[in-house]
Amino acid sequence: MIGFVDDFLNGITMYRLIFYFLTFLSLVAVAFSALGILPFNPIALIFSVAFLTLACWISNTFFARVFRVQTNLESVYITALILALIVTPVRNLQDALLLGLVAVLSQGSKYILAVNKKHIFNPAAFAVAMGALAFKEGASWWVGTSWMAPFVLVGGLLIVRKIRRFSLVLSYLIVSIIAILGSSAFSSNNPLIIIKNLILDSPIIFFSLVMLTEPQTTPPGKFLQITYGGLVGFLFAPFVRLGTFSFSPEMALLAGNIFSYLLSPKEKLLLKIKEKIQIAPDIYDFVFDQDRKLVYLPGQYMEWTLGHKNPDRRGTRRYFTIAASPTEENLRIGVRFSQNGSSFKKALISMSSGDSIIASQLSGEFTLPRDPSRKLVFIAGGIGVTPYRSMIKYLLDTEQKRDMVLFYASKKEADFVYSDIFDKAEKSLGMKTVYVLTESENVPKSWQGKVGQIDKKMIAEEVPDYHDRIFYISGPHSMVDVFEKVLKGLGIAGNQIKIDFFPGYA
Repeated sequence: MIGFVDDFLNGITMYRLIFYFLTFLSLVAVAFSALGILPFNPIALIFSVAFLTLACWISNTFFARVFRVQTNLESVYITALILALIVTPVRNLQDALLLGLVAVLSQGSKYILAVNKKHIFNPAAFAVAMGALAFKEGASWWVGTSWMAPFVLVGGLLIVRKIRRFSLVLSYLIVSIIAILGSSAFSSNNPLIIIKNLILDSPIIFFSLVMLTEPQTTPPGKFLQITYGGLVGFLFAPFVRLGTFSFSPEMALLAGNIFSYLLSPKEKLLLKIKEKIQIAPDIYDFVFDQDRKLVYLPGQYMEWTLGHKNPDRRGTRRYFTIAASPTEENLRIGVRFSQNGSSFKKALISMSSGDSIIASQLSGEFTLPRDPSRKLVFIAGGIGVTPYRSMIKYLLDTEQKRDMVLFYASKKEADFVYSDIFDKAEKSLGMKTVYVLTESENVPKSWQGKVGQIDKKMIAEEVPDYHDRIFYISGPHSMVDVFEKVLKGLGIAGNQIKIDFFPGYA
């Protein structure tokens, strides 16, 4: 079952998944309103969704033209749908004015309250917080009801599974529940009833699974995410006050956003392509000029946004590992293409010298250990070799010798890339490279590498001291799962295995 879910999630981008989920929640709410389950006029609810979507689109278009930046319609529609689910549907002219205000504030915050083109606050949370100050009426969080809870929970868990933010969500839930129970310890209320009401009749599920995990305002790294979740969870508790000021859910999130911004990379780069290099039949390197030098660690990744006409269900954003080394002048990514590729990849391959793309959200912990004495094994499948190109090029340029073995698997010999870097590392750094062709029918007569699957026997033969090493695995999701099981079958502890994760290969 988990494998089926992961296959589905790997075929859709995070943003498109969230958009579909929020659209589904809106349709469920309309149906419940029509049945009298929710206390809204279904026509008013439909009008609110449509009005917010239109107002967000118009205001986003205006701000994008004023600030002369590329826009992303997926984020516009997602924000509009979130607002529709947390602001009470329109009942009168004043409600319509509130909806219009929060729509403009949500889009304006992304452009005005931004540093180096990176916005600081969750747009929906900022909009309803400012709306409350202006109109004394902000978010009602009406989506947090027992009737909506099952749908919110299932879809929200899919989002968290997609982006691997379980530790963030759990830290928030644990701290907020403990804080709320602690604040009610001297009351006569049953703690179980408090927890039940908190889960079924409050916004805590929607807030934690959808809004708290918003990628642009979430810090990178598991430790910072756990701290971030705990901080917002503590501020979520009703007893936390600053004088007469108490934290609403949106204000707690905005406070967390400030914490996240202070400790997160600030880069959002508009990069121009310098050259496009075909390095294998279906693989290209894209090299980009940098206006200012990006500071990053070898093995980290970024989110790449490429606006284009008629995007398909996989949207306009992708996560790619930086294949360049921090010692190199330009940024570089390696991308595999297929005949039935997405609209994003079709737009990417059609880029010419001077065309622009946005790179942001530098993140990832798939990096070299600080201790240079640690022995390493790299396992790469297909284009999953890109982080190793970054790491090994960095070690070459900085003349750092480490005890390393690289297993590099591919279906065809022609698909092996960056062999010049790896060959140089064998000579200069003493790295051992094991090339593996996984399909016997594709083995040429001159082949001197391994044939078959990388299994326990092959690893034990090539790396006799495997118990003493840290293993890195990078490649398609299914391949990563297989190799993780192989390593655990060898008795490798979980803390000796590092997996290259970012939200999807779609």
